Formats: sequence, C-alpha cells, structure tokens
Amino acid sequence: MQYDLVVLGSGPGGYVGAIRASQLGLKVAVVEKAELGGICLNWGCIPTKSLLKSASVFEYLQHAESFGINIEGEAKADFGAMVKRSRDVADGMSKGIQFLLKKNKIEVINGFGKLLDNKTVEVSKEDGSAQKVSAKNILLATGARSRELPSLPQDGVKVIGYRKALTLDKQPKSMIVVGSGAIGSEFAYFYNSIGTKVTLVEYLPNIVPLEDEEVSKQLGRSFKKAGISVMVSAEVLSVDTSGDQVKAVIKTKKGEETHEADIVLSAVGITPNIEGIGLEEVGVQVENGKVKVDEFYRTSVDGIYAIGDIVPGQALAHVASAEAITCVEKIAGHSPEPIDYGNIPGCTYTSPEVASVGLSEKAAKEAGYELKVGKFPFSASGKASAAGHKDGFVKLVFDAKYGELLGAHLIGANVTEMIAELVVAKKLETTGHELIKAIHPHPTMSEAIMEAAAAAYDEVIHI
Repeated sequence: MQYDLVVLGSGPGGYVGAIRASQLGLKVAVVEKAELGGICLNWGCIPTKSLLKSASVFEYLQHAESFGINIEGEAKADFGAMVKRSRDVADGMSKGIQFLLKKNKIEVINGFGKLLDNKTVEVSKEDGSAQKVSAKNILLATGARSRELPSLPQDGVKVIGYRKALTLDKQPKSMIVVGSGAIGSEFAYFYNSIGTKVTLVEYLPNIVPLEDEEVSKQLGRSFKKAGISVMVSAEVLSVDTSGDQVKAVIKTKKGEETHEADIVLSAVGITPNIEGIGLEEVGVQVENGKVKVDEFYRTSVDGIYAIGDIVPGQALAHVASAEAITCVEKIAGHSPEPIDYGNIPGCTYTSPEVASVGLSEKAAKEAGYELKVGKFPFSASGKASAAGHKDGFVKLVFDAKYGELLGAHLIGANVTEMIAELVVAKKLETTGHELIKAIHPHPTMSEAIMEAAAAAYDEVIHI
C-alpha cells in the first residue's frame, strides 16, 4: 500500500506528527515495535508523574496536622499500589493514543521498521515475517533509551535504569541515584519521600546543572532538608554487585569513598535509538551520534525526515511534538515558522518543582547583555503561605537596554504550571514593564511573576 507518510515510532513526536499529517489530508501509517505512545507515555513522563503525585499525597498526609487535620493512625506508603496506579494511568493513556490514531484513520503497523531506501520501510514482525511499506515521505521518530556508562553497567537488578525504577517489585531501603537531571532528581525525590534512604550523586558542582545556579542551590537545600544526601562534584568510578548490596566507589574532592545501597539507579542521560534502522545503508548523515537535519527536519536524503531525541536539540516530549508538527506542515506544503530553541520550557517535577525558559543569569552575562534581574521569594507570597509551600522563588532576567525578557527561572510549588505565561511573554517580546502592568489575580502563586518583574525595576511592593 502506498502512503504519503510513514512514521517510525509512536511517541510524542511520532503520533503527534502522524495525526497532524492526517489532518492535513495525508494518508499516514505508523510503525511501532512496542507500546503506542512511546517511552514518554509508557515509561517516562506520564507514569513518573503518577508516582510523584502519590508521593505528594503521602507527604500531605504526613503533615496533615499543620493544616488543622487530625488523622488517627500512621499513614503508610503502599509501594506496590503506587506502582500499579502508575501502570494503570500509562495503560489508559496508551489506549487513548490508539483511539486518536484510529479516529484519524492512521494505520498502525506493529514491528521494527528499517529503511530500505527513501521510499520504502521494511517492518520485521515478532513471528519472523517481514512487510514492505511504501511512502512518498518517511519520518524517523524512534526516540531514545537510558544511557549506560562503562563504569556503571546496568544489570536490571541492582544497577537499573529509569524503566526498572518504575516497576520494582519492592521498595528498596536504600538507593544511590547517579545523575541529577530531571530524571535523577525526580526519582530521588519520589523514593526519599516514601522512606527510602537516597544518595544523589552529581558529577558537576550543582544538581540540576542545566538550571540557573540560584535554582540549583535552592533545590539542593530543599533536598538536604528533606533528608536526601546530596553529593556534587562527585563521580561513580565502579560498582560491585557481588554481595547483598551494591558497593559504589565514588570519587569526591576529598578522595574516594565507598557507599552501599540496595539499588543504584543510573540517570546519566539518554542514547538515541538510531541503530539498525538503515541510516548507513541509505546514506542518512549522522553527526555526534544524532541525525543531522535542517530547520524543517529534512535529513541528507530526500524524502527522509527526523525529529525528537534522535536529532540535535532538547530531548523533551514537547519539543518532539513541536518538531513533528513543523515537519509535517512543511511536507504538506504549508509555511511553518522554524522552532525557536531559545524559548523551550524545561520542567522538573520534584518538590519544590523547577521550571525555566531562556537564558540563565550567567549565560546572559556571558552573551554580553547588560542585565536587570528581579527575584521574588515565595516566602513573601500570601498564596504560598496559605498553601504551606513557602520554599522557592521566581527569578526573571531582562535585557537592561530594551527590557526584553531573556530568561525566567522558577522553583516552588506548581511552578511547572506557571512557566507557560513566560514562554508566551518571551514569544511576544513582552517587556519587563508590560509584565508589571499586566494585572495578576490575588492571591495566586503567579503574582510572583509580576512581583519579580517589579523587583527588577525597583518597583516591587511586597518585599
């Protein structure tokens, strides 16, 4: 059967691209070797947020008295029930993707897809058979997997990746989490909150190292306050899994230390899934381990496109979705605007949450800008006080010359729901004074955005 577009992978890049292409009148098929929805929906974004919600509810129950609520008996974390809930949520979402693809008349072909040429994909089935699928255009959206370090080989039992961390049979009493990006920090928070003794190891000088330095330091303080042992400027040199516990040799500024735990979770990034899909055979150019593309995701081979974690750029679900829409709109003959990678929000769903967009204060200075920086602490927010979540702040970085918003850095309760305002503001080239004059509702956490803008211009009222 001849298609206008065949998509390899059904994650947040693949399925979104397929649906948008169908909306634009293209005949579309999706090739998927595993579950519909990809890693994000089945083994990433969605199930982790389910676990984190369970942790949040558990924390509320533990501190119920501070809200004037008396609960008789001790609240206990049922790890198995938490894991089951997260799997049920993921399964429900996957069925939702199945419905959306069917609704949009997109054929799903189960199996592993490999490029034969720029018009043909061979799909290998589980039963050993193979099917050739022809298309005018092919979109590669094969995603990524947990990255393995030579010093930290994963055995799936004592040294695990994020997938296994979502489905452990029992709650470990102790855990070493290696890597403090979003994945590592979120798992460190979750397991610590339900009673696991957690050590978080970060190679760089600050945790969540891609964030503004003040945000990183604040999250580090919050983690330590919650009982997480945080080790920065530290490197795991080796692990010994021969005993009952894992022994990890960790190099620090003070020297080498040996730490023991039930489980070591490796969260040191991801590796693109580009092996075995025929890139070399058909001549698709790869650079630094990722598929080389132009601003509309065309590869070096005519008719083959690539998006998401296998191309340069932030490896985030919403980035993959945006890239997919831009790509298929171009294929369909529209004139989409290239994505501005300087205006991509990033979120970490710990407690407190972290959200940011644009340049950090340090990066803005290094870029040569003269700055106005405003910061408003949630300790001065009425809504934060009422909610019992006073940790954190909003920090805004403006260009002093034109008032342009260069970056926004938030840490606190529900800030992942607040960052979109600043993404839109940055997109529309909103100035600091315009943010100040945009009346924000009271009492809300979002007032802190207006107050932080006012602080940058020495007009802040409440601090």
